[in-house]
Amino acid sequence: MKSKYILLAVIFAGFLLAGGNFVYSATTDAGGNKEEIDDLNKQIAARKDKIKQLEETMAKYKQNIAAKQLEAVSLKNQLSILDNKLSQTETDIKLTEEKIGEAKLEIEALQLSIADKQKSIDKQKIIISKIVRNIHADDQKNYLEILLTSNSFADFYNQAKYLENVYTDLGKSVKNLRLAKEDLDAKKAQVEARKKLYDDLKTELNNKQKDLIDQSNGKSTLLAQTKSSESRYRTLLESLRAQYQATENEVSAYEAQVRKKLEEMDRFNNLNSNSGDLSWPVPGRYITSAFHDPDYPYRRVFEHSGLDIRAGQGTPIKAAAAGYVGRAKRCSLSSCYSYVLIIHTGNISTVYGHMSSIAVSEEQFVARGDVIGYSGGTPGTVGAGPFVTGPHLHFEVRANGIPVNPMGYLP
Repeated sequence: MKSKYILLAVIFAGFLLAGGNFVYSATTDAGGNKEEIDDLNKQIAARKDKIKQLEETMAKYKQNIAAKQLEAVSLKNQLSILDNKLSQTETDIKLTEEKIGEAKLEIEALQLSIADKQKSIDKQKIIISKIVRNIHADDQKNYLEILLTSNSFADFYNQAKYLENVYTDLGKSVKNLRLAKEDLDAKKAQVEARKKLYDDLKTELNNKQKDLIDQSNGKSTLLAQTKSSESRYRTLLESLRAQYQATENEVSAYEAQVRKKLEEMDRFNNLNSNSGDLSWPVPGRYITSAFHDPDYPYRRVFEHSGLDIRAGQGTPIKAAAAGYVGRAKRCSLSSCYSYVLIIHTGNISTVYGHMSSIAVSEEQFVARGDVIGYSGGTPGTVGAGPFVTGPHLHFEVRANGIPVNPMGYLP
């Protein structure tokens, strides 16, 4: 009897040696993938160092741009800003590529760790089942039977203690198995999170590559328009300023007139009350220029009064909320800025600019999500207007006629 309990204790001791440490260190489990995981961790560390270097380079370009923006307006200065932005975006692309590589390596390391963890769990299950079988083998005696068959109280005590220890050890082993399963589930969740990060970074990389193209086109357009002449550059700036102001005055005047007309006719009764929340007007949500963006290329000519949301040429544009079309400016030239102004309740209005075509008419009511036209924005295309570098929707939100940050209204 005593030798049987000693055997069980030895089995459990072997269990502890084989699997007890894995709860704390995944790389020691089963030992199978430790070297590969260590190698991946070294590669991840190297990627992190490279990412840090690229982030430092990015910061230098940002400092250069900020310094140039404080200098006097000139063609040379503007070209220097554009060159720094191009270099910054190129570095940002490399940075994103490094982050993608890091995420990929982390996924591989986690998957190898999961494989080792699963082997260790399977191994512990086998050991536990053996302990249980040995406990119940040969109709395991209870304490009374042990007492009746023991030669002395000391013999009884020792055998009972062995039995108690075996059950205690079994409980510990089950607890370790539960902790291991929880750790395994956590690692699987980490893999899913890294996979999402990987996919998001791939999308981000694609957008930044498009940013680089837009910025290159912007520089090429500027050089073509000015022919490297400072006087031509200043003439261009004055022309941009005049066109921007004309559009701003037109939008403000139309909104004031239309809103007054609607209130007098009590036409807003046809609309649901605007709760202040708006819907994104295009499927994408990648913002190429933010509201009052400090990096906006024409900021020294005028403040950027809305969001530029990337949208390929011909993307359907939808009304951000129910409203009344106050202005639908159609164009037949690329130098003309095509846009739609929608008046909403709650003293809110929205403007949709750089439209390649318009699908609504003035004095028309629209519901949230109705297609009001299609995006444009590619330089040289009809309705793009004079200040554009790539395909996007210029989206404005106005409160009491004054442009405000649309991000305060969008989900």
